Amino acid sequence: MKIDQKFLSQLKEDVAARRIERGIAGLRAHETLLDQLHPGMEHAAPLLGYLAQWVDIGFSKPARLREILKRFDVPVRLQLPVNDYLYVRLAEGMVAMAEQCVDNAIAHFDVISTLGAEWNDKQSLAIAHFWKGRCLRMKGEYDKALSYTVRGKDLAAELGLTCMAAVMQVLESWLLFQKGKLKEASAISHEAETALAGTDDHVALGNIYSFYGRVARREGRYDSAIDYFQKAIEEFKKRDPKHPNLARSLANMALAKRGIALQLRRRIDRDVERQRKAGSNHDGKRAPGRIDYRQHLEQLRKEALSHLDEATEIYRGHPSRHGVATVHLNYGYLHLDNGDYHLAEDQSATAFRLAKEQHDFIIMGRARILQCMIENAKVEEEISEGADPGSHARRALEYIQEGVELAKRTQNRRVLTSAYLWQGFTHCNAFFDSPESARESYDLAVGNQKGDLLPDNMWRDLQTLRAKILQKSTIDPKLKAWSQGSVGDKTFQQISEEFAELIIPRVWESEGRKISRVATRLSISPKKVRRILTRSGRLKPNKS
Repeated sequence: MKIDQKFLSQLKEDVAARRIERGIAGLRAHETLLDQLHPGMEHAAPLLGYLAQWVDIGFSKPARLREILKRFDVPVRLQLPVNDYLYVRLAEGMVAMAEQCVDNAIAHFDVISTLGAEWNDKQSLAIAHFWKGRCLRMKGEYDKALSYTVRGKDLAAELGLTCMAAVMQVLESWLLFQKGKLKEASAISHEAETALAGTDDHVALGNIYSFYGRVARREGRYDSAIDYFQKAIEEFKKRDPKHPNLARSLANMALAKRGIALQLRRRIDRDVERQRKAGSNHDGKRAPGRIDYRQHLEQLRKEALSHLDEATEIYRGHPSRHGVATVHLNYGYLHLDNGDYHLAEDQSATAFRLAKEQHDFIIMGRARILQCMIENAKVEEEISEGADPGSHARRALEYIQEGVELAKRTQNRRVLTSAYLWQGFTHCNAFFDSPESARESYDLAVGNQKGDLLPDNMWRDLQTLRAKILQKSTIDPKLKAWSQGSVGDKTFQQISEEFAELIIPRVWESEGRKISRVATRLSISPKKVRRILTRSGRLKPNKS
């Protein structure tokens, strides 16, 4: 059989223009050719490279491409021209990426980057850069991932491939979002959505809606997040009712509903406390038209578990250790919220094991944080373990210390901030009761956020930890150290800045939380007051 040059050109053009149905239809019309593809055919290597790109889009499974690659073994490759050799490495990199062997995949893409100047297919070179960016994102190396993603996007744009560049912008916006550049990320995402609106690339469009959902969830706009995740799900289903990205959106939907459930739980707790203080003889009946919060809470929990069950089923057909580990983590959070500590422990342990197999430090760190949360919950409820009442507290500290170290191996600042926060909560628990150590962790958490807009739940955790420290502390440790002449190697300017961070929040509280009044009282600029309040965790950073 011969490989028609017109067929090859059509595959390449359809990838660039994101004509997905047309490209897949063309491949299905050539199934026999694909089954018989071997190195002896003219144009076999380019077809292999384009097939890899279409497998990534959703035509067939990576296992099929892996079988074809076996025909292009080492002796064969040694005889190939450089251009053909790079197509083989591109296909191998794609298979490794799909199987989450990211270091192996990156090695293939590095070869392509090194020899890329000699490749006559700059479109495929752009894709290689983009795929390397995706692999680096999986490793949590966001700066490098952004660099390669932008390199691929710029090359695609230079070639006039607007739709292909837009697909790469979707990843670019996600990486900027991870780096706290929300305004820039949103602008790029909207630009990509406009470029892809006339295409049938439902996966890319679904990823954009999923991004909007992640932004809304971080801001605590859970209803909007759910709407966006639902739109993402609808787009993914247009491509494949069991698309793996669908499972990811279902897991995100579960987290959004958990966020609403936590809000309801706080509302219920406030109502109970208010009734207790008022000595109310409330009979449990609710006023006509008033929402039954407990019933709504249980309904949200059932829906969240159902979403995770559906995601689990999808991952059975599309194995992804990262995806499956994330689902186990989300199960763990729901079980912890419900007080099912044994189930939460099982789920968090499974998530950690799966992540460890792939050296996925982000999920490993999150799993250790969850395990710390579980142990701290046991301390709070005074659940003893044998003759050692401090076992849960010590285990919590061990988990979170490892969680901090794992988070430091990535560029995911939110995971590291969360780890510092729970290290602080652990130092503050009933066993350790060390507000000084907790304050150190709190300061690390505040310093690590670097002006980022924190997720709603993390913001609440920050405020809760601060309140616990203030409740347990009498004299701020910094003031105590300064009063004894202990300033370390800090300059007077640095000490002045730290003193401002101590005094301005207190004056702000005493002045009714009015920035203008603090500025007048202390004769400093409102801008400096706002900056210090933001840095100390009292005000949310402005969106950027």
